[in-house]
Amino acid sequence: MRPIPTTPRFLLPALALGVMFIVSGCASLQNLDLGSVRPAPGLDETTVTAGIKEALRIGAERTVGSVSAVDGFLGNELIRIAAPAQLNTATSTLRDVGLGIVVDDLEEGMNSAAEAAAGEALSVLWEAVRTMTVADAFGILDGGETAATAYFRDRTGAELRSRFQPIVRTSMNEVGVARLYDRLVDVYTNLPLTGAPEAVSLDDYVTDRALDGLFSTLAGEETRIRQDPLARTTELLRRVFGERRAP
Repeated sequence: MRPIPTTPRFLLPALALGVMFIVSGCASLQNLDLGSVRPAPGLDETTVTAGIKEALRIGAERTVGSVSAVDGFLGNELIRIAAPAQLNTATSTLRDVGLGIVVDDLEEGMNSAAEAAAGEALSVLWEAVRTMTVADAFGILDGGETAATAYFRDRTGAELRSRFQPIVRTSMNEVGVARLYDRLVDVYTNLPLTGAPEAVSLDDYVTDRALDGLFSTLAGEETRIRQDPLARTTELLRRVFGERRAP
């Protein structure tokens, strides 16, 4: 049997010094957050980015398909657009005296306009997905339950509003919302002991409520994908949202 080689005595001080450097280096790494610079085991940057983009595309499709459908707003109590708060006294009074149909007609027209505008959202949301960075993707993955919705709202809110408003205006003109609003005001003003209600811009109001409804529905879709395995309808979604990065 060959003898086990031994370390010459003159090398021992050098080896000891090397060990000291290694120990010192390890101690300096204790405060480094490695999780912030590397993906979780099994989830590389390409996989995470692709998974987040897929989740956002699916969530956007489901959301826009839902809210742009007939009665997508009117039939959904969570996002249904009620008459503006400035008209609360007028609308409650009209309902009390049996003229609620006047209020219902106005609200139906506003919700129909929101549904018409909502279909415009899909291409804008998809463009936000296309331009997403790796850092955006990891921020969404590790963010709160509605981090993707916040990303969408930050990146697309202004453009969506500029696209929604002319469609809302056109749709409301087609169904005569301005006429219905004037009728509501006239009927209320002609009741005993009432005055004219505060004026309101229906174009601005319906546009803002349409955006709120869109993003509220999108937040619900995002939460489902994060929390419910059955909502992860592709293998990529199951991989990305079934695994989490190490803390």
